Amino acid sequence: MANWHRLANPTLFLEWSRRVRPWTGVATAALLATGVYLSLFVAPRDYQQGDAVRIMFVHVPSAWMALFAYAVMAVASAAGLIWKSPLAHLTAKAAAPIGASFTLLALATGALWGQPMWGTWWVWDARLTSVLILFFLYLGYIALWQAIDDHARAAKSAAILALVGVVNIPIIKFSVDWWNTLHQPASVLRMDGPSIHSSLLTPLLVMGAAFAGYFVVVLSIRLEREVLARQVRTLRRVQSRG
Repeated sequence: MANWHRLANPTLFLEWSRRVRPWTGVATAALLATGVYLSLFVAPRDYQQGDAVRIMFVHVPSAWMALFAYAVMAVASAAGLIWKSPLAHLTAKAAAPIGASFTLLALATGALWGQPMWGTWWVWDARLTSVLILFFLYLGYIALWQAIDDHARAAKSAAILALVGVVNIPIIKFSVDWWNTLHQPASVLRMDGPSIHSSLLTPLLVMGAAFAGYFVVVLSIRLEREVLARQVRTLRRVQSRG
């Protein structure tokens, strides 16, 4: 536990991040290459969907990461409010554009997958609508940081928005169980185990791990830039007072 508290120190975090990032980057590249190969050349065609099923290997991990990135953002925001940790607020700020990108990718690939399966690019069902709301929450969070000049007020306002938006996460997860929707129910994260065949599940999980690795790598890069920018702002304030 003490080591985790030490990472709240921006200088120690930068040192740790620069050590870990190359290894994470190599692992992510290997996972992505393996996942793409398995998805395109090993996974079989679906007997109903044909090759359109391969969109799943991008769509599903994107949706997973859209939710995970928001959870990271919300936890970091809570830590920032409770322990007054600037690094926690910066972590949430750095995670937001990545999460927004994953959410947009999930929406776009969902539309590409839905058109041949449902005969339409979009329907206003509970799952799709709640994911669209998640995308707007990301945009609102990013906009708050940009709109408020005072860094402390921006961090607090954005953190409150992130925590309020957490209510949307279980709605996204359970929407297919609570309401009658076109979107298929969960086939991987189920209490009774995955219902998807291993020939599709394996590449899906590999791609999910690759997307998670990508998130970690990009988050560390963005967070390092945020920490350095904060140090520059602090130095300028000290110099202006001097």
